[in-house]
Amino acid sequence: MSDLKVTIPPRFSLSRSVGAALNKALRQFWTRPLALLGAVIVALFLLLALIGPAIAPHEYDTIIRGAARLSPSPEYPFGTDRLGRDVFSRVLWGAREIITIPGLATGIAVVLGTCLGLFLGYIGGWVDEIISRALDSLLAIPALLLALVMLGTIGPSPVGVVIVIVLLYVPIVTRVIRSATLNVRSSGYIEAARLRGEPVVYILFREILPSVLPALAVEAALRFSYAIFLTASLGFLGLGVQPPSPDWGRMVNEARESYARTPWALWFPAGAIAILVVGVNLLADGLRRIFRYEGQV
Repeated sequence: MSDLKVTIPPRFSLSRSVGAALNKALRQFWTRPLALLGAVIVALFLLLALIGPAIAPHEYDTIIRGAARLSPSPEYPFGTDRLGRDVFSRVLWGAREIITIPGLATGIAVVLGTCLGLFLGYIGGWVDEIISRALDSLLAIPALLLALVMLGTIGPSPVGVVIVIVLLYVPIVTRVIRSATLNVRSSGYIEAARLRGEPVVYILFREILPSVLPALAVEAALRFSYAIFLTASLGFLGLGVQPPSPDWGRMVNEARESYARTPWALWFPAGAIAILVVGVNLLADGLRRIFRYEGQV
């Protein structure tokens, strides 16, 4: 009787998989102008968030005497608002908050949702059913309504906004990663890892995670886009960052009352929000096309 030989597929390396995915994305970005444009827009806003306060001509709460309601000019590129504050400076200062709050909340939601989605998709059974149904029940509640209820209870603050976004987006990320995990958990290299006696944590993060990275990248970009819009919406309603901090959503709300006399005080923060959201969506769509990911968007 001849010896039975079992061929075990080679192990996946998380670092090699991430590196290969990044190299592929960078190569294809140059052939997709819209995706490249989105990446440039996002990079510029990230740069503004880092250096905006340093290059702003004035502090965000500085009231310039005798300069109320001035139209855009070389001295005040975005004009001044009804109180005499430099809109350009306030937009630069506000870039940090519109990036950091959604970015932090999205990062936490993606990490928690990914861990939970990997676990549920791999373990299956009644545990998966119970937790998945509980998370689905949260998705049935409109996002803005849940945010209003929670922030009305705990009070408006940046921390409250982060908590709301995390609770809203963890179920969505979990469902996407769970679905991607279900598609690969019966693959040969997963079975090989089980035969080698690898622990569950190793299988989840060294074998399955590299395979769901395309779905994870697209979902993270989309959640960041929605988080920016939700943060601005809550600021507009007075439930986000409180004055005198230069929240772009609150700036739009304040400028709305005097729009007839100072329309530029509304145009520039609203335009900044729109450009940032469009840029992130272009980036997300580019990632989806590059990875040929056709999941839930």
